[in-house]
Amino acid sequence: MSTEEKSAAPRSLAEALRVRDDVSLAALLRSRPDLITPVPTDLTQLATRAGTRASVVRALERLDRFALQTAEALAVAPDPASYGELLALMGGDEQDPAVAAALPRAAALLREQALVWGADDRLRLVRTARELLAPSAQHPSPTGLGPTVREATAGMSPGRIQEILGAVGLPSTHDSVSAVSALGALFSDRRRMAALLAELSEESREVLARLVWGPPYGQVTHDPAAHLRALLDRGLLLPTAPGTVVLPREVALHLRAGRAHRAPEPVPPPVETAASHRPQVVDATAAGQALAALATVDELLKEWDEGGPAVLRAGGLSVRDLKRTAVALDVPEPVAAFWVELAYGAGLIASDGEADERYAATPAYDEWRELPPAERWARLVGAWLTATRTPGVVGGRDAKDRTLSALGPNLDRSAAPEVRHRVLALLAGLPEGASPVEESVLARLRWERPLRGPQGGRTRETGQARDDDLRSRIARWTLSEAELLGVTGRGALAAPGRALIGAPEAPRPAAEAEPEGPGDKLPVHHHRTPPVAAPPTAAERAAATATAARLLAPLFPEPLDHVLLQADLTAVAPGPLERGLADVLGVLADVESKGGATVYRFTPGSVRRALDAGQSAADLHAFLARHSRTPVPQPLTYLIDDVARRHGRLRVGAASAYVRCDDDATLDEILADRRAAGLGLRRLAPTVLAAQADPAALLEGLRAIGFAPAAESAAGDVLIARADSHRTPPRAAPEPVPDGPPAPDDTLLAAAVRAVRAGDLASTAPRRPGPGDGGGEGGAPGGELPRTGAAETLATMQAAVLTGEALWIGYVNAEGAASQRVIAPIRVEGGFVTAYDHTADEVRTYPLHRVTGVAELADEAG
Repeated sequence: MSTEEKSAAPRSLAEALRVRDDVSLAALLRSRPDLITPVPTDLTQLATRAGTRASVVRALERLDRFALQTAEALAVAPDPASYGELLALMGGDEQDPAVAAALPRAAALLREQALVWGADDRLRLVRTARELLAPSAQHPSPTGLGPTVREATAGMSPGRIQEILGAVGLPSTHDSVSAVSALGALFSDRRRMAALLAELSEESREVLARLVWGPPYGQVTHDPAAHLRALLDRGLLLPTAPGTVVLPREVALHLRAGRAHRAPEPVPPPVETAASHRPQVVDATAAGQALAALATVDELLKEWDEGGPAVLRAGGLSVRDLKRTAVALDVPEPVAAFWVELAYGAGLIASDGEADERYAATPAYDEWRELPPAERWARLVGAWLTATRTPGVVGGRDAKDRTLSALGPNLDRSAAPEVRHRVLALLAGLPEGASPVEESVLARLRWERPLRGPQGGRTRETGQARDDDLRSRIARWTLSEAELLGVTGRGALAAPGRALIGAPEAPRPAAEAEPEGPGDKLPVHHHRTPPVAAPPTAAERAAATATAARLLAPLFPEPLDHVLLQADLTAVAPGPLERGLADVLGVLADVESKGGATVYRFTPGSVRRALDAGQSAADLHAFLARHSRTPVPQPLTYLIDDVARRHGRLRVGAASAYVRCDDDATLDEILADRRAAGLGLRRLAPTVLAAQADPAALLEGLRAIGFAPAAESAAGDVLIARADSHRTPPRAAPEPVPDGPPAPDDTLLAAAVRAVRAGDLASTAPRRPGPGDGGGEGGAPGGELPRTGAAETLATMQAAVLTGEALWIGYVNAEGAASQRVIAPIRVEGGFVTAYDHTADEVRTYPLHRVTGVAELADEAG
């Protein structure tokens, strides 16, 4: 390197950032949004913030496995290291071509993230990252390497170091520094090290083999065996504490053939294809699942229409209420928790906020029911994709060992939206109609974010992948939830799901055979998976959900306006029904089974429920005749007439309560029935009975006996028992809890880069020395704000207006915050200066009494 190149090389991260262009700075701020919260005043402050522990940890957590391995290799390389030294550590003596091909991308990523700076011949890992990744006794390196010879011999006596030199055949030196350098050079020399190791016994080489891939520390007794003594005498094992020895880094690298990692992973593991189906079958299956999802959510909200379960004191559903909900929906409890959380995330249910707090539907539910089916589905799936609330953790324990309940607190997992989006993106990278092998998806996610799981998703000793980390669990839940929602069908991403994440539609062949049976498992599909992209904006998400709804709408069958009545008092709906028909039929009959076709059963209780809601027998006969494709069976006609004939013959009112009936024989029958003893009935008149029970309990008691009483008002009119829908006040859907600062948009990035550049200009621009500066450059000692008198400040400002020169000023705002700025004065009058502020990149007006001082910029600053 020439003298000019050395002088031009950056000496700090701030200088390295200073020579970047605006596009590169914007890319840094986009990938590390915590750096602009708030916007730094200049590049020096930006570099300082980029080197803080919290920011570096966050940046390291977002590296893929190979980029992280590259950073780990730099942490054990000399500081600074050349690109060639880094390549040797990553590729080893054999120079793996895959590593050599992938290393430029990894190095460029680390440099873009401001984790590495400097030219290729002087690469430097930022100090905080080196401290986090470099090996130490308390925190072993992920590479399994130990300290260098220089570090391991720091506390060793000079005499002992000279003894080691003699044992390995090196001449003695006059000082320990040169002795350690000679020993390190020996251990780094492949030919001489091979000769030294050849002198050892097989037992000694086995000890080195056990330590070579880490951990590099071992225990020895005060009187070690001969094969251990041979290693200690030659410095191949160095003592670090009483009874503890370590394998020096140079020795381990020789035994590893120069590799810092046992298994570099330059290429992401492919997502394997488990089965392949025709895209049309996948879309049809997904559409059926989507219809079932809408029906399930609608059934849940109908269950809670009059007021749902009570809210626990700590928030959320009780275990008993979750079990009841699961029974009502006919699903397992974890699936019930998913549907409840989905409705909550979409803003369809919330707590009512009353003194006796309960969950209930929100006004948004009524609006949602009016939407077309495809738009209702898009609303649910859009909420699912961005929600940080994770129903999969329901039933687990929080940090205080409390059970996590559905709809309760502490269910937010900030990584959930990113993992869901990434899983669907990986499915989109497969051929259309292909379903993935689940384990291959998890392996890919671990490669992309290895530090997000416990211990980086791997065990330190074996390097084997772990599947108990949170990202893997969220990925498993995502695959099952996507199938429940109809985003996927038969495990493959459907066309609406592909549009939901903004993936382009792939062309489909005209005819394609679908493999059948267990033999349809395909070999590994090696393809280019879409890279990890930035999270979509709110506008992009809205456009994607609208496109998904448009693609799904033609896949839904048209709602039916008829049912098939059967002689066994059932009605079969061969598909989804029109909303009005479904609502009335849901009152008149009970759902017996669900699926592709829904079976309803008519019972005396369901018919009475319709009569209580204000329908007459004639209305029910007309309704069934109008909507049945088959003749109304005679047993159903008799059932309706029989219940209607008895309905309302008894009248229950408030006395406390009474029963009246024109047929006194019916009242005699009630009084003679032992089951009515608990109602406290007594005869007041031939057609009137008084009761000690309240009207509601009296109604239920008589119905339990087998009668069909009707309630009446104080005026003697029959009360129609329509259920009152209970609604909460307007409630907003829960906001996702972001994973760190939100990603900045292009406008904010451009403004931030402009502000940082301007602030850096103000802090680094050369200034002409002013009076009292001691002749030094800078206009103020120690980088402080310039200080000049009021007369000198005014005169300098007026002169700059005439010459058009830029000035460096100190300014204190109304809140007392001091700053330095570079301005070009335009006009000075009335105690104010109007100038173009290079720091803010706009024209501003400043009171002169708030300007602490002024200094002219040096000629080269222009």
